[in-house]
Amino acid sequence: MSDDGASTTDSQTILDRYLKATEAQQDKLRGITMDVAIDAELPKMKKRGTLHALRTISRLGKITYDALKFEGDNSVKKDVIARYLSAEVEASDKKAAPPITPEFYKFKYKGLVQRDSQEVHLFQVSPKKKRPGTFKGELWLDQATCLPIRESGTLSKNPSVFIKRFEFIRDYEIRDGVAVPKTTHGKVLTRLWGSAEMRVDFSNVTPIPEPLPSPLQIVLLEELFQLPKMP
Repeated sequence: MSDDGASTTDSQTILDRYLKATEAQQDKLRGITMDVAIDAELPKMKKRGTLHALRTISRLGKITYDALKFEGDNSVKKDVIARYLSAEVEASDKKAAPPITPEFYKFKYKGLVQRDSQEVHLFQVSPKKKRPGTFKGELWLDQATCLPIRESGTLSKNPSVFIKRFEFIRDYEIRDGVAVPKTTHGKVLTRLWGSAEMRVDFSNVTPIPEPLPSPLQIVLLEELFQLPKMP
């Protein structure tokens, strides 16, 4: 890791806090659902559409979407929104996108800087090797917790042959010590339709209730631990 405006010790301490904080919250970002509103536009074609969906992250990290309502042009739904959802679901299946850690990224600390009316720890990041889901850009960390509040940049490897360039800004908000997705802004340069723009808003993050034990599981527990029979 290289540094700019801070000692190596200070920047390494900040990076270590970030790695520890993000590792500690991993389980809390699984087994949850959230409402999603995806607004996409093809400016050159003057077409637009909005999809409302339920996004689920299983306890194993698999992402699925249940579409609830769509308004707008079907070509935007099929050629922009559906491709975005498909790429994210496929990445979660294959665990394709590596985490933002020193194993996969180079970090350059730029110091404590003013961004959007708040002071943040700013790192410039770039992938050590171009892989699906990796990007070159910036990582903003909350000053107090060192949790991420923004990731932004350009994907180093495009997710589709139809895409020439993909730029994004992914914002988080910190709730109860967890960096929860808030919004994602994307600007895509496609080979067929010119530029496409997209905004994804996340809300109503809710834990998935623990499943109740089945009758067979109850019987097995009673026999295993010699518990009194349940009425």
